[in-house]
Amino acid sequence: MTAPDVVRTSQPPRWGLAAVGAVGIIVSAILAAYARVSPGDGAAITTLGFSTLLAMKSWLSTIVILLVVVQVASALAMWGRFPGVSSAPTWVGPLHRWSGTVAFLVALPVVFHCVWSLGFSDSSARTLIHSLAGCLVYGIFAAKMLALRLPGLPGWTLPVLGGALAVALTVVWFSSALWFFTVSGASIF
Repeated sequence: MTAPDVVRTSQPPRWGLAAVGAVGIIVSAILAAYARVSPGDGAAITTLGFSTLLAMKSWLSTIVILLVVVQVASALAMWGRFPGVSSAPTWVGPLHRWSGTVAFLVALPVVFHCVWSLGFSDSSARTLIHSLAGCLVYGIFAAKMLALRLPGLPGWTLPVLGGALAVALTVVWFSSALWFFTVSGASIF
């Protein structure tokens, strides 16, 4: 076969996956680098009415993790993977988008204080895991938001990124909020 006779197949552009991966890595690295060089003095810009910075972060993170449950359940319904549901009701898509938006907004004061006020910590295994997972959350989030806008990505891209985001947020919650509630004696509910 000569070059003009080659049959072209339609494949999704591989640059899209590379771009999604690069954005995720770059955002995570920038957050980690800034948090690492920012020594963090523990000062809070605001505690939003909570008694301490850690209490605010823990309670807001708990709200976020509850919204993650909504995100996972609505995503399973939208993708037809929710047991016993053949097709999702029309309100599931907007619920997924709005619960994600609210989770992002609620998490902003948490991440701001983590990066600016407390900085990156490797003083214990718990704080190292928390710092790494926290930086990954926003890298994965940025990658997922880009993947929503890029046509031609493989069908597994969004479910994998969404699942990775849910896992990273869960690790962040277990390594911070649950620890805080356990150490402080505060009740989660």
